[in-house]
Parts: sequence; structure tokens; C-alpha cells
Amino acid sequence: MQQLDSDLWIADSPLRFLGLEIGARMTIVRLPGSKLLLHSPIAATPDLVREVKALGPVAYLVAPNRFHHLFVGEWQRACPEASLYVAPGLDSKRADLAVAGVLGDESEPGWKGSVDQVILAGLPFTNEVVFFHRPSATLIATDLAFNVGAGCPPLTRLAFRLGGTLGRLSPTLLERLLVRDRRAFRHSLERVLEWPFERVVVAHGEVSEKGGREELVRGYSWVLGRERDV
Repeated sequence: MQQLDSDLWIADSPLRFLGLEIGARMTIVRLPGSKLLLHSPIAATPDLVREVKALGPVAYLVAPNRFHHLFVGEWQRACPEASLYVAPGLDSKRADLAVAGVLGDESEPGWKGSVDQVILAGLPFTNEVVFFHRPSATLIATDLAFNVGAGCPPLTRLAFRLGGTLGRLSPTLLERLLVRDRRAFRHSLERVLEWPFERVVVAHGEVSEKGGREELVRGYSWVLGRERDV
């Protein structure tokens, strides 16, 4: 694990997607009272479970979009007292999981006041919910953007270089193709950009410590008021 702030940590693991090694990241938030929120859980290895539990009791598991759920069941078994909250659509997609609630635009009572959230409307393929950790001024996302750098394997670097996004925080062409309601999506992004963040944590690639807001605005210039609605 790596500590980013006084109550914020990340843990990484390998992940291959469409033949590319892009890695995966879990974010650990310690809430007031020492309870933990695990965002986008990765594989629950015995060592990682021990490290996480040493920070405090795991109270909440968050599967923030329709694709970041593969290891939730492992964490439920490791932390049976934790409540699971999932992105819209996952409650039916993963009927095998015990779901405490479906995420929306309002923070759940357990983390209200410390973590804000917005669902990315107009992107039904992922139904991603983006979070803002107030104490550390950190945006926590999954597939809203990638930040693949020079440390990735050659094939991954080549793919992102060809896509024009290597070495910077940016959405990929896939996000652009999957937006179904540009007006609704833009409104969601504008709400996200109202948060006073600089650091951006994404699930794939490097953490952006500075300038994250400007990078997101640049990456989403095609939807943030610079093109007409269609």
C-alpha cells in the first residue's frame, strides 16, 4: 500500500484488459471514527487484508461502476461486517452479492460529510460514480480517465501513444464512443469540476498529484461546452 494523505491510501495490482497490462487500483479512505471505505476493491490477498485491517475496521465496500466488481465477493468474505454499495445496474448484474445499497448522487449516511459523490449520467455502459474526499481534496475515479505513463509495458505504451493519451491524465477514445447523452454527461462533469481538487486518483495508471482539474478539462474539451449538443 502507498499512503497519499493522512487518511488516504492506495493499493495496486496487475490487470490485463484487451491484451494490455493497465493495472488496477483500490483506494482506501479512513473516515471519522477510523472506519474504512474501500473503493474499487482489488484481489483480497492475505497480506493486503492484514495491511488494510491494521488501519481500522472495514465498514464499506464500494463497487463504483459496472466493471469494477470482480473482487468484491472476496472482500465480503474477508470483512463480513462491511456493507456493500454498488453502481446502478450492478445490483442486478451481481445478484450473488449481498448489496446494502445502490449509489446515486447523494452521499450515503456512513460517509456523508467526508466523501461526496456524483454519478456520471449519460454513460450507461459503466454507470460510474465519481467521489471527492474532502479532507484531502482528492478526486477518486475509476474509468473517468486513465493516466498511463512510461513505466507501463511496451505494448501498453504503444497503444496509448497511438491514442494520443500517453503520459497524461485523459479519457480514451472508448469513453468518447460510449457517451450516449452528451448533455447529461456534461452536466455531471460540471458538477465534478465544482469540487476543489488537484489530486486525481484513477484505477488505471499513475496518480496525478497536481493539475488534475486542468487535465480533465482538456481531455473532455469535446463535451465541456466546446461542441454543440447532438
